[in-house]
Amino acid sequence: MGKQRTHLVWDWNGTILDDIQAVIGATNAAFAEIGLEPITLDRYRALYCVPIPVFYERLMGRLPTDDEWVVMDECFHRHYTERRAGCGLTDGVEELLAQWQLAGRSQSLLSMYGHDELVPVVRAYGIESHFIRVDGRTGPSGGSKALHMERHLAALAAQGEGGGISAERTVVIGDAVDDAVAAAHVGARAVLYSGGSHSRASLEAVGVPVVDSLADAVALAGDLA
Repeated sequence: MGKQRTHLVWDWNGTILDDIQAVIGATNAAFAEIGLEPITLDRYRALYCVPIPVFYERLMGRLPTDDEWVVMDECFHRHYTERRAGCGLTDGVEELLAQWQLAGRSQSLLSMYGHDELVPVVRAYGIESHFIRVDGRTGPSGGSKALHMERHLAALAAQGEGGGISAERTVVIGDAVDDAVAAAHVGARAVLYSGGSHSRASLEAVGVPVVDSLADAVALAGDLA
């Protein structure tokens, strides 16, 4: 495989997993816990950002208190877990993962979903074997992916089958502005998918390519690096 091969780092929530409706439902359940009005999908996509407390500030007009954050974060994850069970993979992504692997190219998965929850979920969808590494978030929720991306690429470089991977030949495919920020942090490229957490306008403001299908994301990634 070698450094002349493009490596893909896939995002999970809102990219491979089509879970935006579960996210909206869980978000509104968390809002209800502290008396906030429910949010629509369009408003969510227009305002969403990380760190998550700043997203809540955009909605509330102030940062949540420490106690409010604890309540909202716990409530969101509890309701999300209940709703996630009904979510499917994004249309066509299984074939895209299989084709990339069959072409002799490498791919990995990095998510801000908690690592201990992520790994069995990916395994249950039957796609774990397509990735040379699967990493979820360790530590508190609500932050940026940048440092996680740094550790992810370092781990790939350290493992035998990922030894030929370099940031310069890596493309991150995700649905969030933070995916592009994390890619830039390590010197990788990014392609953003408009079917997840952000409006297309929000994604386009970042200055990286934005696509409306994962097939287009993969095709473009092959040319970028």
